[in-house]
Amino acid sequence: MEIKVVKKALAAGEAVADEIRGKLAENDVYMVTFMGSPGSGKTAVIERLLETGLDGFRAAVVEGDIATTADAERLARFDIPIVQVNTEPFGGDCHMPPNLLSSGLEDLDLSTLDLVIVENVGNLVCPAEFDIGENLKVVVLSIAEGEDKPLKYPLIFRESGLCVVSKSDLAGALDFDIDRLRTNISRVNGTIPVIETSARTETGIDELEGFLIARIRET
Repeated sequence: MEIKVVKKALAAGEAVADEIRGKLAENDVYMVTFMGSPGSGKTAVIERLLETGLDGFRAAVVEGDIATTADAERLARFDIPIVQVNTEPFGGDCHMPPNLLSSGLEDLDLSTLDLVIVENVGNLVCPAEFDIGENLKVVVLSIAEGEDKPLKYPLIFRESGLCVVSKSDLAGALDFDIDRLRTNISRVNGTIPVIETSARTETGIDELEGFLIARIRET
């Protein structure tokens, strides 16, 4: 009985993800999801991306957290549509469920947008397990988390189409081996691109912007 219930719940989530995918396609909107641990630097990377202007693409953000509107408040200065999705009232999920994302997207006029950026709930496990209808999954891993994380949490690196290494300016202070990290990532996913970034020094942000713009134009 329990297996049937789980399968039914997963099937329902997949159906909602397909509906989201259809709505985005109808409006020619590209959606990218940023995933990673709490404190990995997801919000800071998104901030720097928005500062670039994204080559004029009209963007909106859906912020996912268990509680608070702290990250949405950080991004409010960009004067773009921002929707906050908190999972605490619905059991405190450690990821953005498709049904909650769908509700959040209803608050956006997709016909006026080119890009939706989703910042998923901070976690290296749960967000990778669920399809929410996005075009691209991005995993953000900070230097402070260590070179071993791709081996310990392989699914999120297998499911992602891009790995953003954040806080690269700390590599020297933390005696971080970027080559070892790249080797570990390739052992899990040999095709995933890796972009080293620093929100503080803005290293790699232009490269990240260029990557996303190219993917949007290809779609």
